[in-house]
Amino acid sequence: MRAAGVRAAGVRGWRRLTALRPPRTRRGRRRLVQGVAAVCVLALVPATWMRLEAGGRVGTVADAPAREVAVVFGAGLWKGRPTPYLAHRLDAAAELYRAGKVRVVLVTGDNSRVEYDEPDAMRAYLTGHGVPDERIVSDYAGFDSWDSCVRAKKVFGVDRAVLVSQGFHIHRAVALCRTAGIDAYGVGVDEPRDATWYYGGARELAASGKAALDALLRPDPHFLGPREPGVAEALATGAR
Repeated sequence: MRAAGVRAAGVRGWRRLTALRPPRTRRGRRRLVQGVAAVCVLALVPATWMRLEAGGRVGTVADAPAREVAVVFGAGLWKGRPTPYLAHRLDAAAELYRAGKVRVVLVTGDNSRVEYDEPDAMRAYLTGHGVPDERIVSDYAGFDSWDSCVRAKKVFGVDRAVLVSQGFHIHRAVALCRTAGIDAYGVGVDEPRDATWYYGGARELAASGKAALDALLRPDPHFLGPREPGVAEALATGAR
């Protein structure tokens, strides 16, 4: 009985596979090509929107305009410390601070679990690289790029900022923060074209669809919470 069941399942699987074979007629093949082309175009529309929205607003640390606040997006921890990609973002933020282009650094990341605390790890890294602790503000509920942008605006009162991320992500960050009401300029951190970089680039194509929906629907972040004075207090501590 078991062998018969296996054979029956095999037959059903073969029928499903043969049902997916390419169309035999010229008209059917043309429709298949048109359908694939339409899917590709639809997939590229959000990515094109991001590029247009961020156009002319992405550059290097040297290109960045003077703004009071830099926003650094989380990029993961390894054994409680920033991953290399996150460390490179923080290096750029520290460089912006040392150059006098920003006065406060807002670190935004994931602290949804007690054992995983991106903002505190980012703060420790920055203080170890010359940024005073009182010039760093932590957002513990930056669970994704949209949440980070909305919370920067609504919770921390950021109106203008330099955003710091890798080149494959910075256009999405700028587009989303501009949608959230922040006058944003993006610093794209260069990285070697390794497997991680290519994975990040491929992931962005998928993430662009969610970004477009966020921009269209403008949902509340996972956790909004009350207004926090951290950025205003850090700016009020006096000149560097």
